[in-house]
Amino acid sequence: MLFSRRDLTKLIVPLLIEQALSVTIGMMDTVMVAQAGEAAVSGVSLVDSINLLILYFLGSLSTGGAIVISQAIGAQNTKNVKASEKQLIWVSFLAGIALTVVMVFFRKGLLKLIFGSVSAEIMANAQIYFLFTALSYPFIALRNAVGATYRAFGNSKVSMYVSFVTNILNIGGNALLIFYFNMGAAGAAIATLFARIVGAGIMVGLACDKRRPVYVENILHFKPDFKLIKRILGVGIPSGFENSVFQLGKVMTQSIVSTFGAVSIAANAAANTLSAMLYIPGAAIGSAMTTVIGRCVGADESKQAKIYARRLVGIVYAILLVMAVLMSVFSTQLIGLFNLSEEAATLAVNLFVFHNICVAIVHPVAFTLPNSFRAACDVSYTMVLSISSMWIFRVGGSFFFAKFLGLGVIGVWYGMACDWVFRAVIFGIRYFRGTWLTKYKKQTD
Repeated sequence: MLFSRRDLTKLIVPLLIEQALSVTIGMMDTVMVAQAGEAAVSGVSLVDSINLLILYFLGSLSTGGAIVISQAIGAQNTKNVKASEKQLIWVSFLAGIALTVVMVFFRKGLLKLIFGSVSAEIMANAQIYFLFTALSYPFIALRNAVGATYRAFGNSKVSMYVSFVTNILNIGGNALLIFYFNMGAAGAAIATLFARIVGAGIMVGLACDKRRPVYVENILHFKPDFKLIKRILGVGIPSGFENSVFQLGKVMTQSIVSTFGAVSIAANAAANTLSAMLYIPGAAIGSAMTTVIGRCVGADESKQAKIYARRLVGIVYAILLVMAVLMSVFSTQLIGLFNLSEEAATLAVNLFVFHNICVAIVHPVAFTLPNSFRAACDVSYTMVLSISSMWIFRVGGSFFFAKFLGLGVIGVWYGMACDWVFRAVIFGIRYFRGTWLTKYKKQTD
């Protein structure tokens, strides 16, 4: 076996911690800015739904790079490993700059287009928060790219340590700018931007460290290798497009929620923020899958790829079951952290408990398992299925339940559950058929 139990533990545990720290940045922004009122926390929540679209796209580029590097390691192609790392860093950075330019200039029109029905106070908070967080995209891209290369080598501790540093900086900045200078949503955004700049600087410095087995030489000198870039984008673009469209669908459902008033928006924001904690195991182990399955297919070990995919999904289920039960039991206390009105808090608890049940039953197969397909270059099928399910079940279902049946914000969450169940059924069938294991050979032949 290519990975022992100890190897998997060394890879997964730091990723779990890093994901928890990453979610903490967004959660602490929301919890701390909640002290400035429901308008501030609602504005931050609306913008975060757009930011996640961008972050998923940038993360997918890094994942594409990590998969290409992992496959090269499995095939023992050191030259491609070194070249792929530099190409990934530059492609990610340039993509981050392009997205920043677009979002900074078009943020006001975009917010009005999607959330035009919200109050002027919520919109003002959303615009200022969007401005500063959009400036951080290139730094997120750099940090993701370098972290992905370390992860491909089975070293996920480095990125975890950097996440710890950036979280401390972010929380400290929030405390200073929100509580002392009373800057509200703007303070939360500036603190996040500063933390991400520092994190990117550390990671780029580490990428150039000559003590690494494979390090980046002359990082400022970039000569595009279009063959490698094509391979990275061949995995990253479909995954990024899939994740971005998925998040776009979530933004569409957020626009539905925004029509139900401040109570529903605030309740939805609080439930969404806490729900992010339950995505940590799947996201962390999904990242580990890109390394493990990529290494397996690169070494022509299809049987091991299938075994590891099943084993890693099982680990997600075990962790989620415990988390979902505990967080449901203490849901009232957790929602209480957001300083909501009694009506909004009651609604948030109902949304959160419903979400926990759905996560524990279907989320790992619906969202973690497809990472093994992507690592084996089976990206087109995953993309088409995911996008179709999103628009038919999540967006269409949200309109049906929330608007047509008049269920309000809970109807949006019913649409989400329908999307998850459909994905889980189809992806489960594809895993057992094994079709996904044939794609890598066809690409490299």
